[in-house]
Amino acid sequence: MIWTGTPKARRASRFLETRWLLTLVLAGALVWSLSGVDWGGGIVHTGGGNAIKEFFLALFPPELSPGFLKLALAASWQTVVHAVAGMTLAVAVGLPLGVAASGSLGNPGRSRLALAVAIRFVLAFMRSIHELVWAVLFVTAFGLSSLAVVLAIAIPYAGILGRIYSELLNDVPQGPLDGLRSSGASPARVLLYGRMPMVLTDLLSYSFYRFECAIRAAAIMSFVGIRGLGYEIQLSLNDLLFSEVWTLLLFLVGLVLLVDYWSTRVRRSLGS
Repeated sequence: MIWTGTPKARRASRFLETRWLLTLVLAGALVWSLSGVDWGGGIVHTGGGNAIKEFFLALFPPELSPGFLKLALAASWQTVVHAVAGMTLAVAVGLPLGVAASGSLGNPGRSRLALAVAIRFVLAFMRSIHELVWAVLFVTAFGLSSLAVVLAIAIPYAGILGRIYSELLNDVPQGPLDGLRSSGASPARVLLYGRMPMVLTDLLSYSFYRFECAIRAAAIMSFVGIRGLGYEIQLSLNDLLFSEVWTLLLFLVGLVLLVDYWSTRVRRSLGS
């Protein structure tokens, strides 16, 4: 039975399905957030302008002494190691969970649907807690060790990757998959020879993006006391050595640019 409703009801239904509702919600959220700001008080601290000026002037030039460059390089290496280990574990956990959440395996039915819903709930729980909170919890459990950073990156990133992987696997064109099914291919073969080749480039592209995020997350989580770029940045900030801070920030930017270049090269090689 097709519901028609009154013209007014149909217009209301169309309004709920358009971008205008989202626009109104976002505009309302912006107005609500601005209304909570104490505009009558001092938004910028006294002397804040001079502090900002001093910070940016320290970029010309940054600290380039050989000893500090060696320290920055060692901190960058520690950050990359944490990011690589965390992302490796995140992909190893997120990929199978994403496949299960997509419902690509098994025969259609309530059991497959129930499994997909349960896995999606697990993925939502994993990514709902920020990696910094995970880091604090794991530092309490394991102390100031690299394991705390690796697990703090791996758990929420596995939840994010699993969610995105499942969506990518679900959004592939069904025509080639139907051709494989008609030839007698099992769900596992349809996944391996149908879905995966069509989404491989997108999977890699998003994984590299999350790797960039993992580098930044590893640097930020160094603020909990684990050695890395964030730890060194915190020490330099505490001593008001802004030229050293800029050097460390430039190293962080360089790491992200290297990952972006690597990602571009890999995607181009797959497309050629």
